[in-house]
Amino acid sequence: QQITHAHNTVSNFKRFHGRAFNDPFVQKEKEKLSYDLVPMKNGGVGVKVMYMDEEHIFSVEQISAMLLTKSKESAESNLKKPVTDCVISVPSFFTDAERRSLLDAAQIVGLNCLRLMNDMTAVALNYGIYKQDLPAPEEKPQIVVFAHMGLSAFQVSACAFNKSKLKVVLGTAFDPFLGGRNFDGKLVDYFCAEIKSKYKLDPKTKVRALLRLYQECEKLKKLMSSNSTDIPLNIECFMNDTDVSGKMNRSQFEELCAALLQRIEVSLLSLMEQTQLKVEDVNAVEIVGGATRIPAVKERIAKFFGKDVSTTLNADEAIARGCALQCAILSPAFKVREFSVTDATPFPISLLWNTEAEDTEGVHEVFSRNHPAPFSKVLTFYRKGPFELEAFYSDPNGVPYPESKIGKYVIQNVAAQKDGEKSKVKVKVRVNTHGIFSVSTASMVEPVKSEECEDVSVETEVESQDQRPIENLNDKEVRKIIYFFFFLTQTNEKKGDQPPEGKKPKIKVKNVELPIEANLVWQLGKDLLNMYIETEGKMIMQDKLEEERNDVKNAVEEYVNEFRDKLSGPYEKFVCEKDLQGFSALLAETEGWLYEEGEDEAKQVYVEKLEDLKKLGTPIEMRYQEAEERPRLLQELGHRLQYYATIAGEFRNKDEKYIHIDEMEMMKVEKCVSEVVEWMNNAVSAQAKKSLDQDPAVHSSEIKAKLQELNNVCEPVVTQPKPKVDSPKEENPLSEQGDYKTEDMGEDNKNSEMPQQNGKCHPSDQNTINMDLD
Repeated sequence: QQITHAHNTVSNFKRFHGRAFNDPFVQKEKEKLSYDLVPMKNGGVGVKVMYMDEEHIFSVEQISAMLLTKSKESAESNLKKPVTDCVISVPSFFTDAERRSLLDAAQIVGLNCLRLMNDMTAVALNYGIYKQDLPAPEEKPQIVVFAHMGLSAFQVSACAFNKSKLKVVLGTAFDPFLGGRNFDGKLVDYFCAEIKSKYKLDPKTKVRALLRLYQECEKLKKLMSSNSTDIPLNIECFMNDTDVSGKMNRSQFEELCAALLQRIEVSLLSLMEQTQLKVEDVNAVEIVGGATRIPAVKERIAKFFGKDVSTTLNADEAIARGCALQCAILSPAFKVREFSVTDATPFPISLLWNTEAEDTEGVHEVFSRNHPAPFSKVLTFYRKGPFELEAFYSDPNGVPYPESKIGKYVIQNVAAQKDGEKSKVKVKVRVNTHGIFSVSTASMVEPVKSEECEDVSVETEVESQDQRPIENLNDKEVRKIIYFFFFLTQTNEKKGDQPPEGKKPKIKVKNVELPIEANLVWQLGKDLLNMYIETEGKMIMQDKLEEERNDVKNAVEEYVNEFRDKLSGPYEKFVCEKDLQGFSALLAETEGWLYEEGEDEAKQVYVEKLEDLKKLGTPIEMRYQEAEERPRLLQELGHRLQYYATIAGEFRNKDEKYIHIDEMEMMKVEKCVSEVVEWMNNAVSAQAKKSLDQDPAVHSSEIKAKLQELNNVCEPVVTQPKPKVDSPKEENPLSEQGDYKTEDMGEDNKNSEMPQQNGKCHPSDQNTINMDLD
């Protein structure tokens, strides 16, 4: 679709999430796109396209929502059940703003995103969950490096594996601007220059020509991955009806991309520095992503680690499979092998706050680079009033995003204690399963003193399990950030070195939840998000209407093609010459209309066209079907009549099989048979006077009704069971304890008549008679 509808096909938009239109990256990418990017009212990136013959501007969130809608429909079509939960993969280097934007896209569709999963984490899960030879939890972990090069980025991560455990905290590194399309771009630039000098044509002046060149260069790149000889490039009618050609081999290609290949080593060195690993510590190197099929990319990675790279995972589906496994793990509907996953925070995050003293600020790095995630920490502040926290990325140069700020959080409703002292405020900060930072909760600790301990000012608190302090910080003039963690052994040692003290009364405290006002760098407002949800719902409904319209249009086209063929085939004898000519003309007229003015009509127009065709076509089809089915049904009816008439004759001849049937009942059978025979003879006679192109005198439905009527009257009568003969009640001299003895009658008597007792059948032989009758 892209070449045919270049300006209306949207691609390569994932990296626009959470970015402003004036972002340098967006402006640079804008030049390479075949569709138009425009600013939204909120400053975000908008896509201008034609929809329903009108110009529309959609946000990046809406565009991604359309893609998710299609994926959701595909999943529901295959699973035959509704889909509401999902796991979505994101590049490891996505910032909070980009991740929140993608979550908004999922919300627009009505999908519950259980987790935004880093690409490399998904790959690692896909790799580790099937491994049977991983070391035990108490043993040294197995270190595996994963390298992924897709369309637009290069990502590497070092992971530690133990049995049923994945710890992706050793390190991640990336080059967000090195991927398969960069290699394609080198080829495109080379051939653009060659075509310009050889054919005096500039492909960059025409969007469709450039897109065709990109497609051919991508094919050429794939062919060079498996062939080292010269590979030709040929494009017919490229520009101005001119055919163009060229050639390239693998060594030329690698020379052309030398600068790109050198950047691979930069990311690998960064990973090893972060993790403090040596090459010898790495047990395996697994590569995924389409661009890793380029031999030079594979060779560079293998050379760096001094070992062959592994390709056990599906290069194209590894991330998607990892997400599917994570979704199954999080879903209660699936039983999955136990496998815990610990991710890593790609960028260090710090908190900044204003102190109560003038011209001073407090700052602290709460999450270091590659800190385990998800993770929560509790910070303790001392304040007399509301205060503000600002979260930001500690190393702006290491973040591929122009804004280092994450957001501002105002802790509200903070007040001094009754005695005028500062209140203790506990703030919980968290990096959640989506990799997004937040100030999740805040509470003010208020002491509740009992009468016995009015003068006591000592308080003891222990943080909950998920609040993991890392150090103690004291700011006497401004505030204190205190992390509490008590070890029982240390407490016992102190008690042993000091004389016993008197028992101190405890101070009871209560935590008062405080509201938090969050002002994030990028977040869709509720009203805007609701509007997008409503718009997507209307578009989904419109898609369904369009699908129905196309179905009816296709039905008209199929009807025309089907009848046109059958009128010169099996239906030919069932239509008169006059009707044949008229119907054939209508079919030809409808076909011409479909491909011209009827190409894009409303659903009702196609419905009416189909009805007009069926007015002429249905009688012909009915005559054909009747002619096919009527002889079979008449034959079946004749067989049943003969069957019941035979039984009636045997009854009149006193046949023992039917002697038990009441004569009045049999008379009903004879009467019904007689009536149906008469009806059948009349029907056959009437039908014989009709030609095949006339409507039948008798229809199959009538024959079926007569057959059913005949069976309803006759079948219960002729299948009546013969009454059973009672066994004699007198004692049998041969019986002992109710059982019969069997006496050897000799060879001469084995084929004699059935044994009789008092002129009646032997009870054991009565069963045989009944079975035969049945």
